[in-house]
Amino acid sequence: MRWGPISTRIHTKRIERAIHEALAPTPERLAELKRLASLPDEAIDTSDAPELTKAELAEMMRGHFYRPIKRQVTARLDADVLAWLKLGGQGYQTRMNAILRSVMLKEIKG
Repeated sequence: MRWGPISTRIHTKRIERAIHEALAPTPERLAELKRLASLPDEAIDTSDAPELTKAELAEMMRGHFYRPIKRQVTARLDADVLAWLKLGGQGYQTRMNAILRSVMLKEIKG
């Protein structure tokens, strides 16, 4: 079956709604979270999660497992920009996304 723009939007909305419903907090979850939040730090058993050393903290990478949802788009690029991106070999679209993401994050941070 070939998806058109309207049916793709409807399909995407259904998926988003299903995800939202699956993650929506139930009254039981909210009550458990409230109970846990009211516990004093001393009452929380952290023996299975020992504190990290300064060396371990220095080696950590933030957002290493973050995988955003990708969307296919069509974009028109200047020929020289595309040629420059492709000079790096395979993965030029990934590089383009990384460049756009870094600009986006700089702009968001102000």
